[in-house]
Amino acid sequence: MNHYYTSNSNLNSDERKVNYTFKGKRINLLSDIGVFSKERVDFGTNVLLNSLDNLDNIHSVLDVGCGYGIIGISIANAYQDKKIVMIDVNDRCIELSKKNIKSNNLKNAFVFESNLYENINENFDMIISNPPVRAGKKIVLGIIEEGYKHLFKGGCMWIVIQKKQGAPSVEKKMEEVFGNVETINREKGYFVFKSIK
Repeated sequence: MNHYYTSNSNLNSDERKVNYTFKGKRINLLSDIGVFSKERVDFGTNVLLNSLDNLDNIHSVLDVGCGYGIIGISIANAYQDKKIVMIDVNDRCIELSKKNIKSNNLKNAFVFESNLYENINENFDMIISNPPVRAGKKIVLGIIEEGYKHLFKGGCMWIVIQKKQGAPSVEKKMEEVFGNVETINREKGYFVFKSIK
């Protein structure tokens, strides 16, 4: 069985184009079999991106579980003075994200393989994720727990999650780890949470 949150380079390929506009700037992306939301930008990601407030004080962003790069590339394209690092465990996601960074001519976005934070050796002003809920609660909560260590003091974590897929437990974990959590937005059962270190 193949899942978007595992790595399998033996999948068939059927690349397709996905277009998205963020902050008035259009990006063109390639998607493929074996990645999350391959047909279009999913509702939760759209809600998350459009909930982001002013990023003036943010210099570096880590997109955890980046898929084919929608979140990281959208931010990198709209804010070309920010450094955007994207990570995923899925080889195909990494390859697609590399292609998508190149095709959008971005010099401020970087992607590499990492199972959660195992290959991350730096800190960030912001960590953002539409977590892979089907990978299980341990992974989703691990994004929060381990992510805390990779944020600068004053840095923030943004998570989007559906109520029925674990929003209450994510909110509780963010409060427990950070000592604060704010519901920034909620729409059609999706919650956008923000915590500050």
